Amino acid sequence: MPNALGLDRSEYKGGQSTLCPGCGHDSISNQIISAAYDMNLPMWKVAKFSGIGCSSKTPAYFLKGSHGFNSVHGRMPSVATGATLANHELIAIAVSGDGDTGSIGMGQFKHVIRRNVPMVYIIENNGVYGLTKGQFSATSDEGQFLKYYGTNQLPAIDLCLEAIIGGATFVARSFSGDAKQAQTLIKAALAHKGVAIVDIISPCVTFNNDPKGNKSYEYGKKHEIALHEIDFAPSGYVQGREEIMIDDYAEGETIEVSMHDGSYIRLKKLERGHDPRNRMEAIRQLEEAQREQLFVTGLIYYEEPRPTIGETLNLAPTPLSQMQGDQLRPSASALEDLMKQYM
Repeated sequence: MPNALGLDRSEYKGGQSTLCPGCGHDSISNQIISAAYDMNLPMWKVAKFSGIGCSSKTPAYFLKGSHGFNSVHGRMPSVATGATLANHELIAIAVSGDGDTGSIGMGQFKHVIRRNVPMVYIIENNGVYGLTKGQFSATSDEGQFLKYYGTNQLPAIDLCLEAIIGGATFVARSFSGDAKQAQTLIKAALAHKGVAIVDIISPCVTFNNDPKGNKSYEYGKKHEIALHEIDFAPSGYVQGREEIMIDDYAEGETIEVSMHDGSYIRLKKLERGHDPRNRMEAIRQLEEAQREQLFVTGLIYYEEPRPTIGETLNLAPTPLSQMQGDQLRPSASALEDLMKQYM
């Protein structure tokens, strides 16, 4: 059935995947396709960004009618920053991996959050370097054993925790085997103003699918602890809603968290209970999960959006990419007037 743009879901697909059969990354691509179709995203306004790794191949497998840029390992955030500054009307969807983000790209990851670049940043997290035969990554479990690499002696980096500490205003974690939750969180991330981090545990069926490892498919299905039941309502269904502010809410109670565009996330507290609007609670929840080797998923942290990098820099309403030469190269007199303001 066509969506509001007259497009069938199949038209949001990309090329044929060359990943290993059963790879969790393909499931994530499918959820991006479904989210874009349901939200009536015009593909010509979407820009896809990636770095290097199995995860960074996946933008070729969704939204074939969009723009795309495959960058150098760990440097995707810089490219996305430049593109969104040149044209703030782009809908930026970035896909990275745990190696691309948590190792060589950690500095870029922290600064794209600090600058609040408007983009959905999806981490396809499998805990290994799958493209180079399964070496340990920065998110590999401490004590994890791999046949060809022995035992990992280093503690894992929690990328959601790093994102919250770094100043991200939307941080979520999901599991590629939980299609409904992953799709819902991707929709909410697309509706968020600013950088939205979605860390999705995505089992590597070839190199990291040991049932004992917390990034395996079997472990995820058995041990996933959802912080809440989650639903998303797009802006077309709500007009003029005000955010519902509640200091706390009881088990079984439902709250609504408004996005800047009028859409909202509906959260129903489950047994563990978690209010994503409480920063310290979000950090505590992640630290406890890391300490007790729990696998918690859901919307971990959300706060009212702060200014994006374009707003911080006071960019003109017209995208730079649409300006004429004389607008981009001000006259000498205009520069003199500008200098006088700062002298």
